[in-house]
Amino acid sequence: MQNFFNALNNFLLIALPYMALLVFVVGSIWRYTSTKFKFSSLSSQFLEGSQLFWGSVPFHIGILFLFFGHLTAFLIPRGVLAWNSHPARLIVLEVTAFIFAIAVLIGLVNLVYRRLTHPRISVVTSKMDYAILLLLLLQVVSGLWVAYNFRWGSSWFSSVLTPYLWSIYALQPDVSAVSALPWIVKFHIVGAYLTVLLIPFSRLVHFLVVPLDYLWRPYQQVVWYWDRKKLRKSWTPWSLQRPRNN
Repeated sequence: MQNFFNALNNFLLIALPYMALLVFVVGSIWRYTSTKFKFSSLSSQFLEGSQLFWGSVPFHIGILFLFFGHLTAFLIPRGVLAWNSHPARLIVLEVTAFIFAIAVLIGLVNLVYRRLTHPRISVVTSKMDYAILLLLLLQVVSGLWVAYNFRWGSSWFSSVLTPYLWSIYALQPDVSAVSALPWIVKFHIVGAYLTVLLIPFSRLVHFLVVPLDYLWRPYQQVVWYWDRKKLRKSWTPWSLQRPRNN
């Protein structure tokens, strides 16, 4: 029985992350080159907008905070441990992360309810959409469970999970410490790997093509019967004069 659990840990904590990263990289490149016009998330706001707001906004705000929180603990674990050395700062960090996780949960529940109750939304919802929403729900619930039952996660993440993740990155996987963690923590880790693996095949892939250039590009102009040689290019600087067609 012990050999079985050792083999299971090796598969889930060593083989699976490499499989997920390989599928993520190859699948994202394949999807971008073969289905470029379907690479971004298909918007359904024109079908229903009010409930989408209460689902999308808390989900995206919460998930961004949690993502960068995990990324910070991975990149600068000593900084996180130094911050947590003061009990008040540790409590502030843990409570803040828990609140943002609840925001993600509220957003996901609203998004799932919206897709189940609006016929027009259900028509444009694929099986992969439901699968990824279910997986994200399990991730958030398991994360909240871990945060509530195994306190001060930011500290033991930095001291236990970060060395394990760096060992995966260095191609020298060491699962000795992670294997001893509670099953719910390992369930949460495996869920993260599965999410990465499914990104190329779901609408989550849109985060790879965030239109950041919209922040600094010139105003869009609708031009009628203008000389094509005189049209303003996309890289033209901002104009102080209001366009004539607006």
